[in-house]
Amino acid sequence: MRSVSPLTILSALALFANACGAPAAPAPTAASAPPTAAPAAKPTTAPAAAPTTAPAAAPTTAPTAAAKPTTAPAAAPTTAPVAAGGKTVKIGFPYGITGDLSSIESEAAKGSQLAVKEINAAGGINGMQIEPFYADTKSDITTATNVVTQMVESNKVDALVGLTDTSYMLATGPVAQKAGVPFMDVGGTAPVITSVGDYIFMLPFGDNTQAAATAEFTYGKKGWRNAAMLMDTEWDYTKFLAKYFIARFTEQGGKMLLEDTYKGGDKDFSAQMTKIKNLQPQPDFVFSSSNPDDIGTIVKQARDQGVMLPIVGGDGYDTPLLLEIPGPERSANVFFSTHLGIYGDDPTAVKFRDAFKKEFNAEPQSVFAALGYDGVNLVADAMKRAGGIDHKAVRDALAATKGWKGASGEITYPAGDRIPSKSVALIEVNSNKFNLLNVVVPEKIPEP
Repeated sequence: MRSVSPLTILSALALFANACGAPAAPAPTAASAPPTAAPAAKPTTAPAAAPTTAPAAAPTTAPTAAAKPTTAPAAAPTTAPVAAGGKTVKIGFPYGITGDLSSIESEAAKGSQLAVKEINAAGGINGMQIEPFYADTKSDITTATNVVTQMVESNKVDALVGLTDTSYMLATGPVAQKAGVPFMDVGGTAPVITSVGDYIFMLPFGDNTQAAATAEFTYGKKGWRNAAMLMDTEWDYTKFLAKYFIARFTEQGGKMLLEDTYKGGDKDFSAQMTKIKNLQPQPDFVFSSSNPDDIGTIVKQARDQGVMLPIVGGDGYDTPLLLEIPGPERSANVFFSTHLGIYGDDPTAVKFRDAFKKEFNAEPQSVFAALGYDGVNLVADAMKRAGGIDHKAVRDALAATKGWKGASGEITYPAGDRIPSKSVALIEVNSNKFNLLNVVVPEKIPEP
């Protein structure tokens, strides 16, 4: 792809201010390719999280959602200003500030921006300031791949931190792997992601872990025995999550009374809701394996069409759209698994939330803000332990991470694996709030 000439400091600031929701003059943009679908990949084996006990925390409140962002053109990677003179650490931040994933990736981008500011204010990494390259992927896989390619080939970044979806990581990861650039996936959760190569690291737990947590919660804690499945067929994340949930739920003795599908972006779910209503016997709950842009609509239509059953899912529910679209009454009786960072009273998480609120004058709207924050800090920590920015040395330092404490939990990479052992937060939606029920590690986790 063509290279883009350097932007001025003013336009660079304008781009990311706009990306993070602050008013700013428009920055120069680059044309993007039309959307394409990333192919699903075969699962590969990754160790399950080591069982540890995490205490339950007091319920916390998630802010009411802001209006859904409208689509804007993707911008080429741009830099924010750093101190003049001296070598810098170049880090690329590809995030979907607009489009289907904007409700969570815009928050993740803010978390990363906050971490960069804090690290630079504290003296940088090994005496070097972070030179960040930000770009909007528009929640489009081809645009994301082009952005990451430019960051690697033209901007010569030393690391990449970003993205929150499996399909995007499977499409962009090979670019970083081929170039030998460490890539910290902040939110994509399918264990297959790390099969791309040894420069690809996951910050979150795997889908097999969070699916097992919800399966054990529904069967063991709630005593629910019969489920209906609704699965988005367009995304790798939703397919993996559904697969792992069914495996663990039925292994315990649960029954799937219905396994129905829809296509991501669909707006009418009346056919699926009619099937659920006509089931005899009725299921105890519906597991909807959905992405952030769809789940609010699904919940609203379910309630409007008389499906009042509990609705259960994964971390794709951790979006303000789940509260905004259905409203307070319809969004009640929804449960999901997600990450730590904006729930509970862990001191590291509380410190992050306080800093975020001070920086942006608002509470984090999604837990992905904490993941974006942790991704930068973990890469910075690895660079410090590596004693520099040599890519192989940073990769090896990341792989050796043990007991690193972040806002979203403690990170340890088991030997030979790049998926961390982490606890899972279980959330209940009630009174227009996301309330923390418990923090768990599943008793048994399906093989990837």
